[in-house]
Amino acid sequence: MPRRDEPNIELLRDIQDTLELLVNLTALQVASEKSVTEGARQLKMAGLDNQTIASVLNTSVATVRVVTSNLRIKRLKLGGRKG
Repeated sequence: MPRRDEPNIELLRDIQDTLELLVNLTALQVASEKSVTEGARQLKMAGLDNQTIASVLNTSVATVRVVTSNLRIKRLKLGGRKG
């Protein structure tokens, strides 16, 4: 029998799975009907990692990396402005 002060690993995994589902659903709403470039930009600004973005946009991690890298370079050329 688990002690009261030990976390319930199964419960924590269920919570993590639910949170991942909510993140993915929200990301799908944000990126729906947008190009891969615009979707990746918005999801990256929201703090999602490249793997999650690639999964949501149904593309490769390499594509997301290139798109977000190009956006950073473009932002630097524009004088550091965001957006």
